[in-house]
Amino acid sequence: MKAFAYAAGSIGLACALIFGAPAQAESNLEQTKVSIAVGGKTLFYYLPLTIAEQKGFFKEEGLEVEISDLSGGSKALQALVGGSADVVSGSYEHTISMQAKGQDIVAFVVEGNAPGIVLGVAKNKADKITSAKDLKGLNIGVTAPGSSTHMYVKTLLVKAGLSPDDISAIGVGAGAGAVAALEHGEVDAVANLDPVIAKLEADDAIKVMYDTRTKAGVDEVYGGDYHAAVLYTKASYLHDNPHTSQALANAIVHALKWMASATPEEIVNTVPEAYYGGDKALYTAALKANLGSYSKTGEFSKEATEHVLAVLKAFDEKVQKATIDLSKTYDDQFAKAAQSAVK
Repeated sequence: MKAFAYAAGSIGLACALIFGAPAQAESNLEQTKVSIAVGGKTLFYYLPLTIAEQKGFFKEEGLEVEISDLSGGSKALQALVGGSADVVSGSYEHTISMQAKGQDIVAFVVEGNAPGIVLGVAKNKADKITSAKDLKGLNIGVTAPGSSTHMYVKTLLVKAGLSPDDISAIGVGAGAGAVAALEHGEVDAVANLDPVIAKLEADDAIKVMYDTRTKAGVDEVYGGDYHAAVLYTKASYLHDNPHTSQALANAIVHALKWMASATPEEIVNTVPEAYYGGDKALYTAALKANLGSYSKTGEFSKEATEHVLAVLKAFDEKVQKATIDLSKTYDDQFAKAAQSAVK
């Protein structure tokens, strides 16, 4: 276990879980009502969160979870910092960037090990835009400025020898608005995720240039394993609410284990119909393309955290100047304990 100064009760809980105590610990929860912010809940990036909600895994842990769906990951982070959310389902990248700003934000369970972000160029411009070097001067749609999709674009620009300021990042959200922005010519390209990308591909509206839905694509852009979606919160929250945090981790690990054994059709039938965007077959096909991106255990990899830090150092001046202690950006004890708690 990591050397976080948690209350003694959290150690007792972890030990109890290791020896097979039930996952439900309602009487021990510091709080039963938890607010979670997410930037684009319908995206496959955050599917384990929806599964945990729809399958009742949060309720099994004695939790009443309220999920606020915001336009992008940076907005979810703002909700946490501002105090309107207890926890965020968001990008692991934010834990590092916030440490560079002097704020201790800690991830405590992994949802995804591949971002699944795609950069697609409008078909009518694809003949002139063939690599990241050609992005200079363009308007590029991202879920929200400062979000993981925006960081993805910055990564591509820096690798191509450009500056992150060489493009204009336009917030287009994570749903129908993103599709409309590209198809109506409001942006020249988009950095987004499925099912948005799947819809644009089906409409023959984009040419995919960079794709992290696959292991090969992740390696090309990020150089190796890369943590994507996680649950993160303030270090003080983990300290003050160890049992509640454990219950949240249990629910997500339960969702990950269920997804690993379920068929794509079972997963699709679990999410709200509104997620399909009116085309269940397309949604199912897109899900199959993303199934390899999810964590099987919820646990952290030192290699993956190091790759995230290396990527951020390439374009984030605050990260470049800061001394980052990666061990303070994540705590693996909750996901590890959940392995025994969740069968």
